[in-house]
Amino acid sequence: MRIVLDTNVFVSALRSHAGASRRLLRAIFESKVSCVTSTALWMEYEDLIHRPIWGETTSLAQREVLLDALAKRSEWINLYFQWRPNLRDEGDNFLIELAVAANADALVTHNLKDLKSGELVFPNLRILTPDAFLEQLT
Repeated sequence: MRIVLDTNVFVSALRSHAGASRRLLRAIFESKVSCVTSTALWMEYEDLIHRPIWGETTSLAQREVLLDALAKRSEWINLYFQWRPNLRDEGDNFLIELAVAANADALVTHNLKDLKSGELVFPNLRILTPDAFLEQLT
């Protein structure tokens, strides 16, 4: 299965050792799930690992190693078409566009409210929490 991994799931995976987000990240590293990414999403990941939000949970070096590993496991997609306007938060539109361009099975996020409220409907794209996605995976 191919997924778009929203940045909020990536953050949750690094902050909690036992949560669904961490299990999903492990599934990507174990090649049970394929992850797709784009330049815009990758720039968000890179910005996030340098923000002062982490406390003592991980060091910058650890986050960089993890991001490098995720890069090796991700398929890079070039976006040639924008579906705008769509979502209320313009900053989230690229996630839907990436998922559609990659023909992803799911966009995995903790932000269901905003990402499911689009004007456009893509019937083959599921927007799921990490828990819901993992339930369907097994």
